[in-house]
Amino acid sequence: MDMIFHDLAISDADFQQLVQFIHKNYGIDLSKKRQLITSRLSHSLKAKGYKDFRSFLDHLFTSKDPQDLELVLNKLTTNYTYFLREKDHFTFFQNTILPELEKRHSRDKVLSIWSAGCSSGEEPYTLSIYLKEYFGPQASQWDTRILATDISQQAMAKAKVGVYQPPADMPNEWLRRYFVPSKTHPGDYTVAPVIRNNVIFRTFNLMNPIQFRLKFDVIFCRNVMIYFDQSTRDALVQRFYNAMNPNAYLFISHSESLGHTPLFQMVAPAVYRKNSAPARS
Repeated sequence: MDMIFHDLAISDADFQQLVQFIHKNYGIDLSKKRQLITSRLSHSLKAKGYKDFRSFLDHLFTSKDPQDLELVLNKLTTNYTYFLREKDHFTFFQNTILPELEKRHSRDKVLSIWSAGCSSGEEPYTLSIYLKEYFGPQASQWDTRILATDISQQAMAKAKVGVYQPPADMPNEWLRRYFVPSKTHPGDYTVAPVIRNNVIFRTFNLMNPIQFRLKFDVIFCRNVMIYFDQSTRDALVQRFYNAMNPNAYLFISHSESLGHTPLFQMVAPAVYRKNSAPARS
């Protein structure tokens, strides 16, 4: 029995059409990812009964079927994240930013924090734990609900369920306070309601206008812009700037850079503060 698997071929025209469609609608730059596209999508397309890319793309572009769009996005991007990722960011958040925000919002007691591109939820839950740890007994007097968004409904579904296998370096005290061990699946833990209820999950495309009710004090957008070309990154950074309070903070990943921008000033590795008035270049 022949078990050799062959990738489907994609023509130059179909490749360019797919690249343009994904870039226009989602900002993701796949112009140098032809091999990735064929290798990651071929098996799924064959399983759906497609004999070639052309017939799939005809269906995708005309129907814009949400499940097919989800398939493409999930196959071509990596929903990889974990608790305490780039831990120095959370240390800076706890030691520098939260004391500053506590003073700034001493009257209204409302913090506005956004985890943009939150994937399967570990990042916003980590932030929620740090907030709970910082405010302690006073936490109930503050509104620290975190907005957590991602383009992937599959990632959102996993995030909302909140079941994980926490990493070995997670403090035992956190496991005891903020997680409920599974009785049926050893090693699995469910995020406790006190943390889950502090995160609001929404499906959101970062290419869309940012029109949330509050301006943000802190935005985490890490390992997202690696998929964008420079013009798309610049436009998103401008939208972030417009959606933030004065002196707000933007976190990106250590593998990313904002480049030269008058909008933000770096204050720690991969941490930027919004400039009150953009300097003229």
